[in-house]
Amino acid sequence: MTIGQRILEIIDWYPKGMSLEERKLVNKIDWLVLSFSCISFFTKNLDVSALTNAYISGMDKDLHLTGNQFSYANSMYYVGYCLFQIPSNIVLTRLPAEYYLPAAEVAWGLFTLGTAFIKNYKQLMIFRFFVGLSATACWVGNAHIVNSWYTRQELGKRNAIYGCVYPLGAMFAGYLQAAALNLHGSHGMAGWRWLFVICSIITIPCAIIGVFFCPNVPDRTNSRFLNTRERQLAVERLLKDGFGMTQGIGRSLIKRIFGNWRVYVFFIVGNLYWMTPYPSTIPYAFWLKAKGYPDAMVNNLSTITYAATIVSTMLCGWYSDWRRNRVETMLYGGVLILVCNVILLVWNVPAGAKFFAFIGLGLASGPTNLIVPWLAENMSHDLEARSASIAIVNVGWVVINLVVPLVAWPSSKAPTYKGGYIWSVVTSVIQLILLPLPIFFERRELKRGINYRARVMQDAGLTAAGEAEKTEGIVTEGVEPETEILGEVIDYEKEDTKIKTVEV
Repeated sequence: MTIGQRILEIIDWYPKGMSLEERKLVNKIDWLVLSFSCISFFTKNLDVSALTNAYISGMDKDLHLTGNQFSYANSMYYVGYCLFQIPSNIVLTRLPAEYYLPAAEVAWGLFTLGTAFIKNYKQLMIFRFFVGLSATACWVGNAHIVNSWYTRQELGKRNAIYGCVYPLGAMFAGYLQAAALNLHGSHGMAGWRWLFVICSIITIPCAIIGVFFCPNVPDRTNSRFLNTRERQLAVERLLKDGFGMTQGIGRSLIKRIFGNWRVYVFFIVGNLYWMTPYPSTIPYAFWLKAKGYPDAMVNNLSTITYAATIVSTMLCGWYSDWRRNRVETMLYGGVLILVCNVILLVWNVPAGAKFFAFIGLGLASGPTNLIVPWLAENMSHDLEARSASIAIVNVGWVVINLVVPLVAWPSSKAPTYKGGYIWSVVTSVIQLILLPLPIFFERRELKRGINYRARVMQDAGLTAAGEAEKTEGIVTEGVEPETEILGEVIDYEKEDTKIKTVEV
């Protein structure tokens, strides 16, 4: 065993007992899936974060932005981002992802470049709309790809790596803007304009990587880097873990999406959890600016919360895989989010306490990256419904980001944001109360004898026909008697449960 393999074993990168053949396959999947997904998401967040960094570095003065115009421009991005998100992820299950996703990246890179040359507020609104529209496919599309290749014991860590890309992009944008200020006046352009130029120069070439590396999903992959046996193994290992393959997008898709509790519960729980750490982003940057720090210092200090998010995301991803438990980690983060939001609501506290609260919210943002793998595990039986559900839940987040900043976080109320912090405290309490809902519904389903995971395995021939109905619980070839269901370990040998045939 090499040193590298030993390290990967120590950090539990591969589940215990995994064969050498499967390890080699997972290593290839990591390079193929995570390489383009992370690079694509990185460039998207680089382009999106550029607006905030440009605004606090002179855009507001050059474009004569007043009142809430910055908030409106930021929200216009989400209008475009929201419109095509669900259709995009459904279409993605049919089109070659290795061409569809890179094409979208080229488009938003060009619109980002155009933003460097705008002259007024109206043009800013137009370009932000089209940046959002063309970036629709990025996050939800790549999230679908990432969550279609890995088993339950692997999803937390891989989603942690994918999730770290957002704060990395935001951090890099801050450092990039600080560097771009040095180009201020070069060729007659302001430093903030150079930021958009540099972002587009980074973005467009990265799209080429997707054409060569993006492998689509396991049962539709044409990757030149995977041989026939590896493609077969990629499908087999997912079927053994209850992940179903392509079923099609016919009329039944609507029923498959909206015919059970999953999309509704995760829509509510996920979006409440995603929104509660919001003060660690724009409100934090505006507070730093109000404190009188120089623009370069504001850009650098605002990256601290993102650094905290990176550390937390990695730790939470590993911990949740190790514990085979998503909800426990999210509860820890939810409590810290509530404490930090209460401190900021009080407001009249020392500056050190505010720094603690803002950075604490960044630290508590780590568990937010467990929402998608938790949803993917619950929708493991249906690839198309899973892809659409990820998009539906994310559309909720987009709508919230479109409406809430205008109402609760208008830039004219910076930096105190009284209404915004009241909103954050209230939602923090609600999300803590509702967080166990998926566990409740999953347990109720199991008591009724409904087990989609077992149905996938049975349909794939991994359980003998009728065998499960002859015995209590689920004890079949290729299935561990003890398995994790939504944050708890269920021992099927102790559960008085029989498989009920359900239409999926």
